[in-house]
Amino acid sequence: MFVVVLTALVTGYILKVPDSGIVRFLLVALFAYMTFVTSLGTSLKSFFKVLAKPWIPLWALLLIHLVTPLTAWLLGSLFYADSPQIQLGLLVGAAIPVGVTSIIWTAIAKGNIQITLVAVTLDTLIVPVLLPAYYQIVVGQSVAIHYISLVVQLLLMVTIPSILGMLLYDWSDGKTAKFSRGAGGFSSKLALFTIMVLNASLVAPDFNWSLETIKLMGVVLAMVIAGYVLGYIGSLCITKCPQDVKMAMIYSVGMRNISCGLVIAVTYFPPAVAVPIILGMIFQQPSAAVIPNIFKYLAERKNRGKRVQPLSENIS
Repeated sequence: MFVVVLTALVTGYILKVPDSGIVRFLLVALFAYMTFVTSLGTSLKSFFKVLAKPWIPLWALLLIHLVTPLTAWLLGSLFYADSPQIQLGLLVGAAIPVGVTSIIWTAIAKGNIQITLVAVTLDTLIVPVLLPAYYQIVVGQSVAIHYISLVVQLLLMVTIPSILGMLLYDWSDGKTAKFSRGAGGFSSKLALFTIMVLNASLVAPDFNWSLETIKLMGVVLAMVIAGYVLGYIGSLCITKCPQDVKMAMIYSVGMRNISCGLVIAVTYFPPAVAVPIILGMIFQQPSAAVIPNIFKYLAERKNRGKRVQPLSENIS
């Protein structure tokens, strides 16, 4: 995934596709298709069954949309007090919805997929209302945003495709999941690659390698890691939290739908706002891959400690 992301970003940076109405339309359409294909592997009926106990996903969403944006605002204020566009980019990157890939990583880490699924779906359904209101409160009148248009585009990109995909899954008795894992999965990855190329092209004129860029990479990496750490800390607040729930919390709170964030950034804000989000795309997937290895190492270390007998016992 890291190679794919890096290749897409370099390709877009080199091509520098000119901005146009067609490019903007493609961004929305491709993202809607990607969301739709992902939802073809999910049952709407099962989703409502999981909703019977939504407290853990709701706790994750509270951390995502309250604590994480506050962290981004603090980092932006500390390191970029004189650069409001970078501050806004960090804030946009923190306030976007949960990444759909969090479901995949939760499964890889043997976490509770149901919790992650509910968190992703709930966030997908509420974000068209929450996100514009959030930006209005935080940004105020300093940036001109067409909020009704933003709500409509989020509905078209995320909410409506998700509902349609789940309905088709139930209507076909789960047969759509085969397409989602096969040809649909491959085509949705091509759509994701194209989205990243187009977004990189749009922000290329505002992206220059310098010491400031390296500094921004460090700040963005810190924000990405902080998201995963926040998910882990949040899991500690859950009474008798098992390991699978911990992994679900880590990925639900830590992963962001960066493709959606890029579409929002380049559509409603100056291009420079998208630069921190582009950098977040570089760090998010590799960081996700490291987490299971950290827990595996800690578990092995703990087991080695249990196998080592005290010296007194060995002597006796």
